[in-house]
Amino acid sequence: MRLRRPLFATARMTAAACVAALLLAACNAGGTANIPAYGPTSGAPAGETRRDVAIAVGAEPVNLDFTTTAGAAIPQLLLNNVYETLVKIDQDGQIIPLLAESWTISDDRLTYDFTLRDGVTFSDGRALTAADVVASFDRTQTDWINALAAQMSVVASTEAVSDSEVRVTLSRPSNQWLFTAATAVGAIFPADIDFDLKTTAVGTGPFAVTEVSPGSHITLQGRSDYWGGAPALDTVTVHYTTDTSAAVNGLRAGDFDMVWNLVTGDQARALDGQAGIQVIEGTSTGDVLLSFNNTVAPFDDVRVRRAFAYAIDREAVMESAVAGYGTLVGAMVTPQDPYFEDLSGLFAFDPDQARSLLAEAGATNLHVTFDVPNLPYATTAAEVIQSQLSQVGVTVTINILEFPAVWLDQVFQRHDFQMSVIMHSEPRDLLTVMQPGYYLGYNNPAVLEQAAQADAGTYAQWVDGMKAVVRQIADDVPGVVLYLAPTLVVAADGLDGINANAVTESMDLTSLHWRNQ
Repeated sequence: MRLRRPLFATARMTAAACVAALLLAACNAGGTANIPAYGPTSGAPAGETRRDVAIAVGAEPVNLDFTTTAGAAIPQLLLNNVYETLVKIDQDGQIIPLLAESWTISDDRLTYDFTLRDGVTFSDGRALTAADVVASFDRTQTDWINALAAQMSVVASTEAVSDSEVRVTLSRPSNQWLFTAATAVGAIFPADIDFDLKTTAVGTGPFAVTEVSPGSHITLQGRSDYWGGAPALDTVTVHYTTDTSAAVNGLRAGDFDMVWNLVTGDQARALDGQAGIQVIEGTSTGDVLLSFNNTVAPFDDVRVRRAFAYAIDREAVMESAVAGYGTLVGAMVTPQDPYFEDLSGLFAFDPDQARSLLAEAGATNLHVTFDVPNLPYATTAAEVIQSQLSQVGVTVTINILEFPAVWLDQVFQRHDFQMSVIMHSEPRDLLTVMQPGYYLGYNNPAVLEQAAQADAGTYAQWVDGMKAVVRQIADDVPGVVLYLAPTLVVAADGLDGINANAVTESMDLTSLHWRNQ
């Protein structure tokens, strides 16, 4: 069986070792983070003639408010580009300074003291102060509706020690929290949000949103007053389409300069080596999940869920959906997670075992409705899965739903489905996905308690404890992780600074620039 391991496009290595070493160093009692400062390319390269880029992307944001709206499409566009965090995950998986130039951690691992950078302003001209950080972190526990906010529940308090110093106190030690602060839930907003987050974005990042054309595009404008120096691009126009052929044709015609994580694997292979086009494969945090509604028949029976897991040839699904790009992992963890284990052999393809379990559960001649978002990887995977399940006596009816509007409403919010498939792009979101109120309806309080105890322990206890948690969830089969998606970028030859590795939700455009002409 051929298993592809996702490689970092820059360092060509997985980040598990990097993250482990960093966390061990960062958690030293009273230690001060001493990591090089971060900033995008400052100014355009010498001889630069173009300062605009057109990008084609698949999933369009419903609005601009990821605090109340689920889905990865909003932070994919806005995180790092428009909204920033105290710290950032770089392309090698390391935690580096961003809005905080340094931080210290107390001996008991409960108190984090951050020193903010000087001269940082929001896109509307307001200066960043500690009060903005306090308000942003507090809102995750009071105003956020997005389920990801639970990742910040370990924060007991946030206080402004001075205008440039922030103290975050945790309710218990947490190996995970600093990483969490680099994701969307750690985004810093103005303390006074006197605008509608759904239509307006005011952040400290190198770009500002200047135009939103639903069903078409969103335009970002480079900020000349950005604290890290003006970005190399004045204008980034992100066009949204689910038509991969149109995107590729647009790239060839010069209408698009980059197609980000939209092309199929077959298209990427066909484009690789063509004159004027570059193809970049990076890693991702995107677990493509065959989702079961654990609260309704037949998926309220673990034997049926396990039967479906045995019935699906995940390698064949990956081959069809992304031409073999990606990785078989077996659980909602990635090789850059410190507690990663390769569980791809769990529930290995075995139709006979699937039939036996279905018979044991009295679930013969099943008819299942499969609600699938109209995204290329999802529709392709659905057809393969439908065929494979038919081989074990399951009749599958595929319903194609418009994404994001209809899928988010019906499947994600109202939980009105039996089976679906979607890529979960948020980093380290395993425990969020496994909350009882989440759309899967998985409910195992012992797992969540074990995860909390592990997070509060030593680094080694966290790793060992989370491995046990992951194994238990995988055995319960709340869904089947089909594969870990790659990040596939095709772009015009001459466009540089492409951050191919999706190490968080962000499509990070901060270093994008045209090569010297």
